Amino acid sequence: MLRQNQIWKIYGTDYKEMTKRLLTEADLFARIGARKRIGIKPNLVTPSPASFGATTHPEVVAGIIEYLQEKQVRDIVIAEGSWVGDRTSEAFEYCGYRELSRRYGVPLIDTQKESWHCLDCSGMKLNISDAADRIDFLINVPVLKGHCQTKVTCALKNLKGLLPNQEKSRFHSMGLHRPIAHLNTGIRQDFIVVDHICGDLDFEEGGNPVVRNCVMAAVDPVLVDSYASYLLHYETEEIPYIGLAAELGVGSRDLDQAELVLCGGKELHVLPLNKAGGGLSEGEELPRQRKVLDVAYAVEEVDSCSACYGSLIGALCRLEEEGLLAKLSVPIGIGQGMQGRRGKLGVGRCTKDFDHCIMGCPPEEEKIYRELKAFISTAGQ
Repeated sequence: MLRQNQIWKIYGTDYKEMTKRLLTEADLFARIGARKRIGIKPNLVTPSPASFGATTHPEVVAGIIEYLQEKQVRDIVIAEGSWVGDRTSEAFEYCGYRELSRRYGVPLIDTQKESWHCLDCSGMKLNISDAADRIDFLINVPVLKGHCQTKVTCALKNLKGLLPNQEKSRFHSMGLHRPIAHLNTGIRQDFIVVDHICGDLDFEEGGNPVVRNCVMAAVDPVLVDSYASYLLHYETEEIPYIGLAAELGVGSRDLDQAELVLCGGKELHVLPLNKAGGGLSEGEELPRQRKVLDVAYAVEEVDSCSACYGSLIGALCRLEEEGLLAKLSVPIGIGQGMQGRRGKLGVGRCTKDFDHCIMGCPPEEEKIYRELKAFISTAGQ
């Protein structure tokens, strides 16, 4: 059985069968025990195909469902809420989860439409979807990928999908890291299946997938995120919510005491996981991606929501590729902290009082790109 200090991995291209093999070897069913309702929490941040590197592959979730149903587990639900600015219902349809629901008879819970309650999460009161309380055993299925604000997103941050929209926005006004850590004391993830198939190394909404064709299993979300940071070439200290979650007792970030278990052949192979190279011996090292850092110098950001900031960064990357960003002579204001302030150039409804505001909540990347391009062109005349 999978132990607390282990991360299990399997490689291949038959994602459903890989997932079933991984869960069988890790003996997920024994861990579930007598608990009845099983909740599956994918990452469907936006209506985007999994091949773009943003959302959980439906084949992985299909593998989880088939494994459970073959064990005669019948009470299964899929619960998720897309980020502010997109509709979960569209993500369910576009990402293949509506079809998944019909095929296996598994209900979909849209947490954007759920009622919610206030929960004390280790001294921080947070508003949580009522759906979380109706789940006895939570299987978290995040995508291992980069993030334009927190650098990395995986197991710990994926629980934000179990919040109402207004609480997601409030997380950003609180600085993201501390509320993410506290959230994980209020909602327990009992098992983690990581989609490490083709996550985007920079952007939460995808667009630049890096293929690794890997699925992982673990039970410690802090260990998972520490390993994800390691793979993306970050120290855990650069991702504050990881250390904060460890301090709150959510899990361990000590990779030197961790093990990797590789599945796929007839036997399991156990390797030490450490910063001297353990865990990368199979040639998995990811390229160093820092597109966000390359363009973030042009932004003055205070408490922005991920959808708004991500759209801006995507637009700036396009302008950088065209050699236009260097011609921008004023900083771009963005974020909830800009409300009521004045400036020359802003993005999003929070900057409506700026001289030039690209309106939207959030504005789409294409709109930001077009208007910034026009602004640069006009300013240069």
